[in-house]
Amino acid sequence: MKKSDFEKLDEFLWEIPQTHRGDMRVPARVYATEEMLDSIVRDRSLEQLVNVATLPGIQKYAIAMPDVHEGYGFPIGGVAAVDARDGVVSPGGIGYDINCGVRLLRASTSFSEVEPRLGKLAHSIAREVPSGVGRGGALKLNATDFELVLRDGASRAIEMGYGTADDVAHIESNGKLDGAEPHLVSGAARERGHDQLGTIGSGNHFVEIDRVDTVYDADEASRLGIAFNSLVVQIHTGSRGLGHQVATDSLRVMTKVMAQYGIEVADRELACAPLSSREGQKYLAAMAAAANFAFANRQVITAGIRRAWQREFPDDPVAIVYDVAHNVAKVERYGDADVVVHRKGATRAFPGQPVLIPGSMGTASYLLVGQDASMTQTFGSSCHGAGRMMSRTRARNEINAEELRGRLRKLGIVAEAGSSKGLVEEAPEAYKDIDAVVDVVARAGIAKKVARFVPIAVIKG
Repeated sequence: MKKSDFEKLDEFLWEIPQTHRGDMRVPARVYATEEMLDSIVRDRSLEQLVNVATLPGIQKYAIAMPDVHEGYGFPIGGVAAVDARDGVVSPGGIGYDINCGVRLLRASTSFSEVEPRLGKLAHSIAREVPSGVGRGGALKLNATDFELVLRDGASRAIEMGYGTADDVAHIESNGKLDGAEPHLVSGAARERGHDQLGTIGSGNHFVEIDRVDTVYDADEASRLGIAFNSLVVQIHTGSRGLGHQVATDSLRVMTKVMAQYGIEVADRELACAPLSSREGQKYLAAMAAAANFAFANRQVITAGIRRAWQREFPDDPVAIVYDVAHNVAKVERYGDADVVVHRKGATRAFPGQPVLIPGSMGTASYLLVGQDASMTQTFGSSCHGAGRMMSRTRARNEINAEELRGRLRKLGIVAEAGSSKGLVEEAPEAYKDIDAVVDVVARAGIAKKVARFVPIAVIKG
């Protein structure tokens, strides 16, 4: 793509018109500054966005958030709404890590109380929350509990003793997607997920202790229990190997049946099926089960963090602020039409809803709340993070692990990481400027800033 392919609609919104390519059904829109656009056009993410604009049933426009980068089929940071009756569902529009998301916890212990014991606290959390590729945890589900976790999500984890009844009120969709059918989750997916509840995996997943360094909206911050210099904890992980296998299984099926439904796609990675078809319905039901597994996963991790925290600070129960999904498809109503919104590396941002935007390791993160404009501009969606700008391979080749550890120490950040490889892949310079990304979303009226956090301890795979 070239910048000359775009029409500038306003300071932060660019459009690739439908006339750009003969198979586009709608325009493609990108939220970015001009400087960001110069960077975005360097990879294939906007070519992928144009491909998304060709999907049957897509409504209004395909959307890219300012953290957009190249993904599988859909770009990461992409949003597409398709007609719930006549459209298609594409697993590439949700991603392999179904319901990868972020949960934000708040503590009542002050920074000055935690600072002397920070290293011990971080190590204790790392022991409670296993991390790493394929790494399992201590919790081994029996067959009945596995079925109920896939069906009921976070509420089943709470019934098993990993939280309180009040927790679900602070989770998107109350920690459960309706329509889950556990029997549609394959044996291979179950095997990959059987011991992974309560674990964060690897890559960009983490548990992080942060200090609130800026409050932008005192009233909203107070409503959410956030105060200047208070402490919060972020959990970033998803459905682990189980969700990855559900996506793999579904893509294999949809690749085979597209011709049967007369569907041709611009990229085979956009394999899809009609929402009304047996294959489309089966995928949505299996995806919901994987999403529920992810909600339960973050619930069990929360319990582990609470145990570690209360060993050091027995009078601090650690409460949930909110939990949002990044990779999911949901039926939602806009105007008088039902659509299925594909969010891949994008966060729901309904008016008044907390929006959690984690930064890269060593940089700031943000708490926002959705605004009315999100419902008319972006199908109730926001960005989900900083967005990669350096591949993991390049990061390993260019970044020195010991130099990075030293840099983090100078910033006062305790790092618990399973490997130097995992550490350098998530270095701050591998990502876009989180402050600039969030500024676009805020100035476009999609979500407003409430508070900014800076890390003091990071636990990674």
